[in-house]
Amino acid sequence: MEYPVLWDPPAEFRAAANLTRYLHWLETHRDLHLGTYDELWQWSTERVEDFWTSLWEFFDVKANTPYRSVLSSHAMPGAHWFEGTTLNYAEHVFRNATPDHPALLFQSERRALTEISWQELRREVAACAAALRGLGVKTGDRVVAYLPNIPHAVVAFLACASIGATWSSSSPDFGTPSVIDRFKQLDPTVLIAVDGYQYNGRRFDRADAVRSIREALPSLRFTIAVPYLNDNDATYAGSTSIPGAIVWNDLLAMNANAQLTFEPLSFDHPLWVVYSSGTTGLPKAIAHGHGGILLEELKFLTLHADLHPGDRFFWFTTTGWIMWNILVGGLLTGASVVLYDGNPAHPDHEVLWRLAEQAKITLFGTSPAYIAACMKTGVEPARDHDLRSLKAVSTTGSPLTAEQFTWIYEHVKRDLFLASVAGGTEVSTAFVGGCPLLPVRAGEIQCRLLGVRAEALDEHGAPLIDRVGELSILEPMPSMPLYFWNDRDGTRYHESYFTVYSGIWRHGDWISVTPSGGVVIYGRSDATINRRGVRLGTIEIYRAVEAIDEVLESLVVDLEYLGRESFMPLFVRLREEAELNEALRERIRAAVREQVSPRFVPDAIYQVPDVPKNLTGKRLEVPVKRILLGMPLERSLSVDAVANLSALDWFVEFAATRSAAR
Repeated sequence: MEYPVLWDPPAEFRAAANLTRYLHWLETHRDLHLGTYDELWQWSTERVEDFWTSLWEFFDVKANTPYRSVLSSHAMPGAHWFEGTTLNYAEHVFRNATPDHPALLFQSERRALTEISWQELRREVAACAAALRGLGVKTGDRVVAYLPNIPHAVVAFLACASIGATWSSSSPDFGTPSVIDRFKQLDPTVLIAVDGYQYNGRRFDRADAVRSIREALPSLRFTIAVPYLNDNDATYAGSTSIPGAIVWNDLLAMNANAQLTFEPLSFDHPLWVVYSSGTTGLPKAIAHGHGGILLEELKFLTLHADLHPGDRFFWFTTTGWIMWNILVGGLLTGASVVLYDGNPAHPDHEVLWRLAEQAKITLFGTSPAYIAACMKTGVEPARDHDLRSLKAVSTTGSPLTAEQFTWIYEHVKRDLFLASVAGGTEVSTAFVGGCPLLPVRAGEIQCRLLGVRAEALDEHGAPLIDRVGELSILEPMPSMPLYFWNDRDGTRYHESYFTVYSGIWRHGDWISVTPSGGVVIYGRSDATINRRGVRLGTIEIYRAVEAIDEVLESLVVDLEYLGRESFMPLFVRLREEAELNEALRERIRAAVREQVSPRFVPDAIYQVPDVPKNLTGKRLEVPVKRILLGMPLERSLSVDAVANLSALDWFVEFAATRSAAR
């Protein structure tokens, strides 16, 4: 299939791109003359040690001690990078401090747009780090945060990084059980929490949720409260409704004269723990290292997103999504980071475009779901807003359709670097995405990223071109997980990515690589739910739904495929006397909304006579998903492995009915 070109980077854009500067650096420092992006990608994935070493030097990474070797082994899992070196992620952030532009810009439903200077950010990070040390926090301790996307989260994260404490955050819109499932794995010593938040014009008090979280975390020694709902002024001073907590501003005021220092840490010292759920058990608690994240974010945000010092980088996200971590990484490039807390559709779908105008955003990051909503509601950003500062739009969370590509060029800006990117929480970056030197084609991701040996593999592990296969990574990357927390022998890590192809990371997405080197994403190939980029294990939904007396068991699948918006139906088997009426549907939706997250409320709920399972009693989520996507039963699974084959009849008939209706 030929994907039409919507934009070809002008000569002056190519000349100013960071990637062009890197190519020139390779010529002068490595005598490497790579004429095309494809040649550069081939070199970066065939000579991975040389590539990552070149980035170390190109970005002038500051190390307190030199490394002994670049890569211990190409084995996955088990590769170790830059052993022997010590550095600090936060120290590299503050190398970009300047009075010429702000470090952060912030707006919320409660606050007008404000700026935070680099000097102010450094002062607050220093005070927060000193305060944490005063509370006994030391290198290796865990600090967890129950915070919206507000400046306090950035300050606290950088303070933890400077000390060597490991950070982990969750958004307060997540259900309390989901937050506890994540945080309790870490045995944290300090919790930083808000008393509530505002969304869609409504105030949500979370004091009771914070109390429940504290009670579930016996390792906690202190709670620091940010009075977000009960504040008196723009500094968030004021009382807190969280008993026994230390108020954020009081704590920082006691350390106002502290100096910021940076603990030298090993390359693989855990910077943060993030979460990506499988289909069973607790969410996977994934540890990433200071060095791996530093190098990967410098590469992705500088060379692929093309951020420059003084740019203004925005992504609509919460602290519970990996895009928040990547957004904060924009500080490594010298760009100003733009934070927003609130509903992107309140009071209307213009709110983020107004922010783009007022904050003079240069890179606007969003999701295809938001673009689809703008299309449906008739938003006209180019007509109604001054977007002269805007240079790039980037999307992730689900595939951007060809129609959405076209709409952005017709209704946002015609001269625009548009990048659809896809990757994962597991590596805190994209595998495939944008390139400022390549044309943008409708419906196609531009390229596989540098240093990412991504292929579409068939069932035998052979690479495919222009055919759908499993997204697989054939060479290690520095930002791959150090480990899963409490996975002492690495069993869960291995089972998550390396059981389909030995020694090869299989990610769980269907993709095709086009003859031109572009990529098309077709959706998840496993049972993980992907709602606008946030992934969740089905077990968390089952736990909420099956706590309802009338529900005996349930099955949920995410039918996002071929670039269409996620459609997540829930199927329930009820007690004999129960009826799936609207009242029960609403109770089910409320349970998911309150205990998991509003993001994962099912789009539709259906009653089924039985839930299909394999011989060991596991729900057949992937085969059901395949059937509902139109795959014949005999190709969807091995019928010999099904314990209750007749349970699939309902789904086969349901799929046929839906297909006929379309």
